[in-house]
Amino acid sequence: MIKITQLKFNKETDKNGLIKKASRVLHVKPGDIGSVEIIKSSIDARKKNEPLYVYSVALSVKNEEKVIKNLKDNKNVSLYEKTGYKAVTLNMAPGKDLVRPVVIGFGPAGMFAAYLLALNGLRPLVLERGCEVSKRKEKIETFWNTGELDENSNVQFGEGGAGTFSDGKLSTMVGDRSGRKDFVLDTFVKFGAPENIRTDSKPHIGSDLLVDIVKNLRLEIIRLGGDVRFNSLVTGFYEKDGRIVSLQTSDGVEYAADKVILAPGHSARDTFGVLKDMNIRLERKSFAVGVRVEHPRILIDKAQYGENYSDKLPAAVYKLTHRAGSGRGVYSFCMCPGGYVVNSSGERGALVVNGMSYSGRSGINSNSAIVVTVTEKDFGEDDVLSGVRFQRELEKKAFEALNGLIPVQRFADFKAMKVSDSFGTVISQSKGKTGFYDLNRILPEYVSSAIKEGIGVFGSRIKGFDGDDVVLSGVESRTSSPVRIVRDERLEASLKGLIPCGEGAGYAGGIMSAAMDGLKCAERIITELRDE
Repeated sequence: MIKITQLKFNKETDKNGLIKKASRVLHVKPGDIGSVEIIKSSIDARKKNEPLYVYSVALSVKNEEKVIKNLKDNKNVSLYEKTGYKAVTLNMAPGKDLVRPVVIGFGPAGMFAAYLLALNGLRPLVLERGCEVSKRKEKIETFWNTGELDENSNVQFGEGGAGTFSDGKLSTMVGDRSGRKDFVLDTFVKFGAPENIRTDSKPHIGSDLLVDIVKNLRLEIIRLGGDVRFNSLVTGFYEKDGRIVSLQTSDGVEYAADKVILAPGHSARDTFGVLKDMNIRLERKSFAVGVRVEHPRILIDKAQYGENYSDKLPAAVYKLTHRAGSGRGVYSFCMCPGGYVVNSSGERGALVVNGMSYSGRSGINSNSAIVVTVTEKDFGEDDVLSGVRFQRELEKKAFEALNGLIPVQRFADFKAMKVSDSFGTVISQSKGKTGFYDLNRILPEYVSSAIKEGIGVFGSRIKGFDGDDVVLSGVESRTSSPVRIVRDERLEASLKGLIPCGEGAGYAGGIMSAAMDGLKCAERIITELRDE
């Protein structure tokens, strides 16, 4: 097949339109082109009011090698060979007696690890501290309405992980020659996601759809022989001669375990504490903290697309970065077009916010985190969990500010360091109750000043981004895990048989990369069993 990139149109097109333009690029007749597959599609809106639909396609063409030879100087044309997922498969000997592999955590990493193990007949045992996703959704709605928090089933914990109640973004910067990314996308589609996530340059699913998709994936794991046990917080690991032999859950049950994928999520602070007490090797790592910023969706759409197309295209996205005068990085994170600010607290007496969008991204506001990098030097103590304590201190201040309400502030008042007395032209769209407070009193001064500088600079790139009435909410502190569970070339922790996995272990950042790491860790177990 032949791959063509940068096929541009002034409106969405179909197969015939792609063939017609591709034939001109390749200097062949349309009839010489057979099958057409869209590899990627995107909207190029850099030229306002003249957006372009850009496609990368793979086509079967007569005399492909000759066509390529004649176009050797065209960088947008190349030979293409689709590389599917090179799955590691296990041909297990009949009657071979194996201890079931255990997967701890049922977020993206744990789900895809368990799914691949189940596809290979290994009947994984999944232990998830929270509840199943439908009941989890009810608990979260109750929390948003009443403030009643379940510390094990909330926006951070429970079936599907933290990403289920975010935007369901599937973008990743992780390079992939293994086909894992395509396998993840295909799996999501198989269990209910829209087909277009396979080709969109910035795919997303939406929290409203993820609930059923996660449930469907779990049911398939069970059908294949797996066992998913909810409300099962792992509280202890037992070892012999440096190798894991069993683990215990909060209800006192002990499970034999010699191969354990640990995918706890980035907020599993109690698990980090257990590992530290066992002298399992951990490392501190940098992350970022800041606030959520809300703008009217129409403002962002007009700024990105132009006046004439702001209501004709999907809700616009942005990605912004700045190096502050202090040297700290300031950047937008987890942008949620047409979304909501979400109270994502996972511990009593602490408050943290995140963003969430539904599949239609049709909310009045668009929001993102504006965060500032923090490093080990900011954490004070020379302790592997000092980053966790740094997060907790911020979240405690945020909670105590208004006794659990989300603290919000107009940007003009944030700069003036005073409490807002009302919303202006922008009214916060939130899941969870809000109140006015001065966010400068929660954040370290070096974070506040960098945010003010960053938003000011971003206003020169997106008109209105630094408007007086723009709403800030705090505090955003769970951008990534503050800890890395060190693993070796065999993907094992210093406790043999324990395989740290995903975002919480420090090896991913988002749904897609976590799911891909889950596959990688499951492959490691399958390969070992196959080669025994």
